[in-house]
Amino acid sequence: MPTPPHDPARPGAVFEALADPTRREVVRRLAESGPATATELAGELPVTRQAVAKHLATLAEAGLVTSDRHGRETRFSFTPQPLADAVSWMADVGRQWDDRLQALSLYLETGEPRPKRRKPGFDTDR
Repeated sequence: MPTPPHDPARPGAVFEALADPTRREVVRRLAESGPATATELAGELPVTRQAVAKHLATLAEAGLVTSDRHGRETRFSFTPQPLADAVSWMADVGRQWDDRLQALSLYLETGEPRPKRRKPGFDTDR
């Protein structure tokens, strides 16, 4: 069952799924060539169809692939949104670290800490 899009654990699931080089290759092939069956993917990879099916299940749990069954055939498609969410999460974390490093640099240069930012909606002057 795919993780809901608002789940904060989703980037972790995406990174975990993409940690395996075979799964990255499956994602690449689906993204470039479009939907495929596990058998078709196994024909292009140095692993068995059963191994591909397990990799597809892991990718599906992370929300990176979806399956569509037509009769006896199940075709898998790449779903880019979870990957985009993970990239967005990384960019947000990167911005936070950039801010922290800039504050540290300012402190080291001047000896003055950066003024604390007020949270929106909070009036501390009362």
